[in-house]
Amino acid sequence: MDLGFRGEVADFYHRFRRGYPPAVIDSLVAAFELTSDDVVVDLGCGTGQLTLPIAERVRSVVGMDPEPDMLLRGRSAANGVANVSWMIGSDADLPALGRLIGGRLGAVTVGQALHWMRHEELFHAVASLARPGGGVAVVTNGTPLWQQDTAWSRALRGYLEDWLGSKVTNTCGTDDASQRRYRDSLTAAGLEPAVVSVDYADELSVEQIVGGVYSALPVDRVPAPEQRPGFAMRLGEVLQPHGPYVEQVRVTVLTGRIRSGR
Repeated sequence: MDLGFRGEVADFYHRFRRGYPPAVIDSLVAAFELTSDDVVVDLGCGTGQLTLPIAERVRSVVGMDPEPDMLLRGRSAANGVANVSWMIGSDADLPALGRLIGGRLGAVTVGQALHWMRHEELFHAVASLARPGGGVAVVTNGTPLWQQDTAWSRALRGYLEDWLGSKVTNTCGTDDASQRRYRDSLTAAGLEPAVVSVDYADELSVEQIVGGVYSALPVDRVPAPEQRPGFAMRLGEVLQPHGPYVEQVRVTVLTGRIRSGR
C-alpha cells in the first residue's frame, strides 16, 4: 500500500516531527529490561525519531519502514551511529526478519504508526519472537495538531477542512477507543499490557504547525511549492487570534510484555 510518505514529505517529517523526551526512552528500557545485549526492531520508523535514541541503550536496532525516502533521511540523520540498520519493510515482514536475526528480540517498538498496521497479527508475531520479559511498545506522540481541544487547533481543523474539501477526522490511533482496542488485542495475543504516560507543554510557531501539517499529508496533497507561501500566510491569519499556540503533549507508551516465566 502506497501511503505517500515519500519525497518532500519525508523531508517535512524529518524537520517537523518532534522527537521523544528522555523519560519515554527510559520507560521503554525499564518495561522490557533492555540491556546492551538486546536487539530492538522499530517498525514504521520514519526518519528515526524513536530509532536513534533507543540505539544508545541496546546492542542494535533495526529501523524498518516501507518508504525508502524515510530510511534515507533516517540514515543521513544517524551521524555515525553504527548500531542501526535501515531496512525496507512493513509489519508483515516482521516474522521473516525475526528468523533472519535469530534468537529473541528485546522489543518491537511502533511510534505513531500502528494505525497503518494489522495490529492483531503483529502482536501475535511479537509473542513468538520476543524473549521472556520483552515484547511490543506502541508509542503515541501526542494528539494530532488538528484534533486537540484548543481554540487554535479548532481553527486549524476548520482551515484544513475548507482547503481539503472534506472532514479531518483521523486521530492516528491516539483516541481512547483505539487505545482500548490495542490493549484488548495485546491480552488476546498473550501479552501483559501496561501504560505509562509522559506529559509536557510545547509552544509552536506557525512554521512548525504548517510543517507538521505537511508531514502528515500524502505527497499528492501537499501544496505545490508555488502555493505554499499563500497557504502559510492564510493559515497564519486564521490562527493569529488564538495565539500563543501551546500544545499539551501526552506521550502514551502502551507496552505488551511476555511474562518472564514463559
